[in-house]
Amino acid sequence: MKLSQFKYDLPEELLAEYPAAHRDEARLMVVNRKEGTIKHKHFKDLDSYFDEGDVMVFNNTKVFPARLFGNKEKTGARIEVFLLRELNPESRLWDVLVDPARKIRIGNKLFFGEDSGLVAEVIDNTTSRGRTLRFLYDGSYEEFRKKLNEMGETPLPKYIKRDIEETDEYSDEERYQTIYAKHEGAVAAPTAGLHFSKHLLKRLEIKGIDLKEVTLHVGLGTFNPVEVEDLSKHRMDSEEIFVPQNTVDAVNNALNKKKRVCAVGTTVMRSMESSVSSNHRLKPYEGWTNKFIFPPYEFSIANCMITNFHMPKSTLMMMTSAFAGHDLLKEAYEIAIKENYKFYSFGDAMLII
Repeated sequence: MKLSQFKYDLPEELLAEYPAAHRDEARLMVVNRKEGTIKHKHFKDLDSYFDEGDVMVFNNTKVFPARLFGNKEKTGARIEVFLLRELNPESRLWDVLVDPARKIRIGNKLFFGEDSGLVAEVIDNTTSRGRTLRFLYDGSYEEFRKKLNEMGETPLPKYIKRDIEETDEYSDEERYQTIYAKHEGAVAAPTAGLHFSKHLLKRLEIKGIDLKEVTLHVGLGTFNPVEVEDLSKHRMDSEEIFVPQNTVDAVNNALNKKKRVCAVGTTVMRSMESSVSSNHRLKPYEGWTNKFIFPPYEFSIANCMITNFHMPKSTLMMMTSAFAGHDLLKEAYEIAIKENYKFYSFGDAMLII
């Protein structure tokens, strides 16, 4: 398939600036691949589509405050620094994105806060916006990471133009994080999981659905634009994944019994499809994946999927299209726009069965 086949026009008012008031009150579109039907529910109705012995797999990565603002030495120009990946804990090297990039060259120093003691030196250019920074801080590694967290902001997606909000009634720091997040390392939330409340998880558990976890530390590579018409020529950035044995056992047992195995989000789907045995079963894995899933693709593990409504021409939309079927997904998106579903990270959800 070609990049141009994933283009659609989205009214700006359907971009979700805020999540639903309560996590599980987001809308849920249920897309049935076999029947070709589309139904409209709410996320709190999710448990009615699962039975005892089904398995639901979550991504337990945790978003860290990856967006910092510093000032360039001498000029004092304000520079946004987006932390991508820690390269070397001992020397405190990080790959980052900087904005505006044209002002930042090798040898420049950035100062974060007047009295924080946190300084960074640019030691390499990696891409047009990418830089490698060496952080300078007079303290232990633990104190340095604590300082980064203190200075950093929740990395809301770029389409959200408002400032970070932290009030008694609402907190971006809380809502841009799943309630089951455990392992810090993501620069973006696995957004399909944002809809789960403690109450809904408990209802699923009581019903006998087996709740298991994998870890994929979401990087910005997931959201990098596809710039080639021939999708086979696009290359994904690598992201770190962990598929533990207890999840493998539960998933394979469910598949053997012809039960539902539901991937909660594209990150879970990519994690599981990156670790498939020769007999089409899940296997344990700890490492990296740059797997890019687009139509046509034969999935080996999950037979249902929860996801959000994604950006046009995005790798996330392409994976969802491969799973749902391109024509059916195109119809679903057209209906979602007509029915005023909310799109993107804080938007509504889709269950594909």
